Amino acid sequence: MFRFVRAAVCLVLTVLATAAIAQNYPSGPVKLIVPIPAGGVTDVMARIIAQRLQEMWGRAVVVENRPGGNSGVGAQAVERSPADGLTLLVAPDATFTANPVLFAKLIYDPDDFTPIGILSRGTPMLIVNPSLPVNTVADLIAYAKANPGKLSYGSFGLGTYSHLSMEDLKQRAGIDIQHVPYPGAAPAVNGFLANDVSVMIINLSSVEQYAKAEKVRLVAAATAKRVPALPNLPAISETIPGFNTSVWFGLWGPGKMSPDLVAKIHDDVSKALDHPDTKKFFAANSFDRVELSPQDFGKLIQGDLKHWGALIKAAGIKIE
Repeated sequence: MFRFVRAAVCLVLTVLATAAIAQNYPSGPVKLIVPIPAGGVTDVMARIIAQRLQEMWGRAVVVENRPGGNSGVGAQAVERSPADGLTLLVAPDATFTANPVLFAKLIYDPDDFTPIGILSRGTPMLIVNPSLPVNTVADLIAYAKANPGKLSYGSFGLGTYSHLSMEDLKQRAGIDIQHVPYPGAAPAVNGFLANDVSVMIINLSSVEQYAKAEKVRLVAAATAKRVPALPNLPAISETIPGFNTSVWFGLWGPGKMSPDLVAKIHDDVSKALDHPDTKKFFAANSFDRVELSPQDFGKLIQGDLKHWGALIKAAGIKIE
């Protein structure tokens, strides 16, 4: 009986302590770790969120870039941190939806994290060099079949959506286009503009200015449906049924964070995302605000992991 009472008391004290941590959060400076170099979309988004949260909390919120190991270095740093919410991870989806299947060995355990929320969703587009006689997805397929192996597409790294989505398109359409990986989105765009590659799937914000200057031709939206901002531009799925590219950025904490703390951070981040300046950033960069609970965010991760995992295995892609 005494053991039962002692266990019950310990449980109550633990619950109270956990609630107190959430209520008093943050108790110190907060660090947002970005597992890619500074200057990219993930980094910029992290800094915008950090600024909003710092204003809200009255505590320093610092963005720290820890690139390397295909997001592994930064993810590992968060994984090894205390579950007090003072060290969080801002990362692209592939960190948890592609890397676990793509790489033979990871330096972090994708299951040892706490999903907190999705920050935004991108607007990927299929683009071609204007020198190509291609205006539609059907044109691209016909041209590629008439010129097997002569076309090349650029990506911003192995395992990124720009790589996996093009492999998906190639498989579904039965075409042969060579892959040229670049160390990031900016170098990939530069390679495209230099006509080193002729095809790419990339977020609209990265190439919209070049499309207006007719240096890039938008062929189709790589999203499930047409993009409201470009209603006359068809989606790839209208020619290749079932095709869909999903690219998003999320927020995670170390494993075993308390539900109360997760809810507190999620609610405050939601307020930061609804800030007028954040909305302006989303509109200027063709990002969509997505409202998902931490639980539904976890389901999204598992669903996308299944989607990309099946594609990676079908394409026989594996990185040692």
